[in-house]
Parts: sequence; structure tokens; C-alpha cells
Amino acid sequence: MAHHTQRSRSLASRLTESVMVGFVRGVFAVARALGPERSGAVGAALARTIGPLLPAHKTALANIRAVYPDKSDAEVRAIARGAWDNLGRTGGEYPHLGRLFDFDPDSTVPGRTEVDGIEHFLSLRDDGKPGIIFSAHLANWELPAICAARFGLDATAVFRAPNDPAIARVLHEIRSETMGGLEAARQGAAFAMQGALEKGGHLGMLIDQHFTRGVLVNFMGRPALVNPILGKFARRFDCPVHGVRVIRLPNHRFRLQLTPPLDLPRDADGQIDVQGAMQAMTSVVEGWVRENPEQWLWMHRRWRVPAQGKVSSP
Repeated sequence: MAHHTQRSRSLASRLTESVMVGFVRGVFAVARALGPERSGAVGAALARTIGPLLPAHKTALANIRAVYPDKSDAEVRAIARGAWDNLGRTGGEYPHLGRLFDFDPDSTVPGRTEVDGIEHFLSLRDDGKPGIIFSAHLANWELPAICAARFGLDATAVFRAPNDPAIARVLHEIRSETMGGLEAARQGAAFAMQGALEKGGHLGMLIDQHFTRGVLVNFMGRPALVNPILGKFARRFDCPVHGVRVIRLPNHRFRLQLTPPLDLPRDADGQIDVQGAMQAMTSVVEGWVRENPEQWLWMHRRWRVPAQGKVSSP
């Protein structure tokens, strides 16, 4: 009887997921029909309307106030509104990722996307060494992985799959069409990441979210925990480490910027210091966020450092 109930639940679960996948694909089909500009605008309007009603909005406001204590309430709310706008726009642009990245270094006609530091991409591709690229949830943060694939850079993008399996499935389908290697952040992912570097490949990862077992860094003047894995790999492989960010420009355009290789701090033995490396990367991210605060994901509970057995808020 229990076995029968379990099978019934499993069947119901699969049916529910199939229906949800169909629904999500339908939403994406409508977005595709609208085109990137209009679907982005619809996503932005929805997020600006619904976002402030969600609990995450309180987290965003608390985060912004803590980082910018001198800003007025109106300025704080404007940054939060901009963050919701950017998040909704990014969601609306998902079905069009392949079209959004149209950079052509040989073209005289400006496209939707420009790349600042393309020489660093090409150097990474051709130097015969493994490499590490860190990034953050800024503007449309999916574009660098597409850039790497288009320019033949052997790169594995590490991503966190959405909790909803239907959304995760459809997003994976879209990413697979436009990006190179993909690796979900899960147990055992470190072995796959290491394998990519051992083969002389490149690893791309977002480093601006809370990681419970992370190393302590200063981020925007407050203590935060960051995943140390890129620092550990930098130490092990002693390879170039670059940062890449996306800036959302007026008129539905984007700029990708790849930094030169970072000069990471080393210990007395001359090896890269893991905590110091993560602090160096985090400091670069901080500069990016301060430059375009309305394009970052403030709704995330980034600062959760235990203090005297308690977890700080937000």
C-alpha cells in the first residue's frame, strides 16, 4: 500500500513538473515573440510592481541602508526599484540571450553588446594555461558565458540551478544552446571544476552571494562569507585570475568588461593566499556594485556572518 502511494505521488510529481515545464515554455515563447526589448520591458514592469510587495524587498532596503547610511529614503528606494527593474528585465531577456550578445570586432556597425578588454579574452584563449574568471549578479550576468563560447574560449560556467525544477529545466535548455560547458553548483561539482582546469580549460563563477562555509571578507564595509573555491584553485594551479562584469547601457545595450589578471596576495612560501585572493576578488566586485548599484541583486541576504552564536540580519 505504501509502495502504491509512493508510486502515485511520484507519478503526480512528474505530471506536475511536465505541466509546469509546458507553462514555463509557453511564457518563454510569448517573451520570444515580443522580442528582446519588449519582453525585457514587460519583465521590468512586472518586477517593479510585484517586487516591492515581497519580503525580499525589505531585505533589499535594509542592505542598501546599511551600505549607504548617508543616502535619503528616496535614494534608497530608487536603488531598490532599479534593482527590481534590472532583475525583471534580465528575466524577460532570457529567451533572447543568443541574440543579445552580437559583438563583432570586425563590424563597423554597433550592435547591442560591446566588449571592453576583448584582448584579455583572446589572451586567455590562446595562452595554453588554465584560467579563472569571477563575476557578479550585475546587469544581465549570463552574457559573459556566451561571449566565451562565441570566441572559442574553453570555459565551464558554474551556476546555481533554480529551486523550481520546471524553471531549472527550461533555463538549462536555453543556456545549453548559447554557452559552452555548464556545471551546476552541487555536491561533487568541485571535482568537475578541477577537471576543467587540469585540462587547461577555464572556470567562470559568480562570487557575490553568501556561502555558509566560506571565508570571511570585507564587502561594502561589512563582514561577509564568500565561497573560497576559486582562491583554492588559484593557489593550486597558480593560473591567471580575471574578473568580468556586465553593465546595462541605455537603449537596450550592454558593455562587457574583462579585467587584466589580478595580482593576488601570496604567503611567505610564495603561494597564493586563499583568503587574500577572495578578498581581492570581492573588492573588485565592490567597485563594480558601487559604480552601478541599481544593477545589482540587493534582495539577496548577502551579509549573514555569525556573531556570538547568532546570525546577523538581514
